[in-house]
Amino acid sequence: MLRLGMIGLGRMGGNMVRRLRAASVDVVGTTRDEETVAALAAECGMIPAASLDELVAALDPPRIVWLMLPAGPVTREHVDLLAERLEAGDIVVDGANSHYRDAIEHGRKLGERGLWFVDVGVSGGIWGRTEGYALMVGGPERAVKRLEPALRALAPAPDRGWLHCGPTGSGHFVKMVHNGIEYGMMQAYAEGFALLDARKDFDLDVAAIAEVWRHGSVVRSWLLDLIAPILENEAKLADAAPVVADSGEGRWAAIEAIERGIPAPVISTALMMRFASQGRADYGARLLALLRNAFGGHSVQREADRT
Repeated sequence: MLRLGMIGLGRMGGNMVRRLRAASVDVVGTTRDEETVAALAAECGMIPAASLDELVAALDPPRIVWLMLPAGPVTREHVDLLAERLEAGDIVVDGANSHYRDAIEHGRKLGERGLWFVDVGVSGGIWGRTEGYALMVGGPERAVKRLEPALRALAPAPDRGWLHCGPTGSGHFVKMVHNGIEYGMMQAYAEGFALLDARKDFDLDVAAIAEVWRHGSVVRSWLLDLIAPILENEAKLADAAPVVADSGEGRWAAIEAIERGIPAPVISTALMMRFASQGRADYGARLLALLRNAFGGHSVQREADRT
């Protein structure tokens, strides 16, 4: 029976543990919050570990340790900590939204110690627990083969929804492009529904239109399935601040397109619109307003008049 360690029990990591346990995969889990560890252990039978050392000790070689931590410094730190504690033949898996170049570097460093590294791009969000996760896997064939029972348990079905994409780094690269596409799709939906809402004289029921498009339309998708109930609650929509964060992967995809000379205007524009929603277009917009006033005498709206 497969047993693996899971470090990071947040929204994604915790639900992945629940899905693995439902498939009878043994999981040893740890995170900084002791209450989270205890609660998850009581809920689904996860084996609790109070520390990294305790987690490693609870796994028999060859070990599999899966990281579901924030991408960047935290993940890099834990990769280094595991490198000091694991033995040749053990596997480290990174399921965070890490940069694919980090994955390549982790694979190189761990390989020097005889350890395996597998990068897994994970998509599915909070619905993954019940619907399954789309898994984009990069790494050596031998390591991925050992990880396969967990991948089959986490995916929507054992025979679909997961793919060994290629060598180390390819899993996170594919996930990066996936998120770039997601940015573009979300932006297109947002613009389209804003355009529908703006035609007040037609008195359009945008929620009903979304529902129609969900069935048979060429623009139907899971994102549209999520949009439909949102549009039914106008008060909730109006209460939401028009600020959209960017997680990093859309930015990386746009940079990659520039570096490769591949035209990706939709992904790039969607990213720029997220920046604009965060107030980063305000300075330029103010400058443009004053410039129009300077050369054409056009009136300038004052900030105080907007509220």
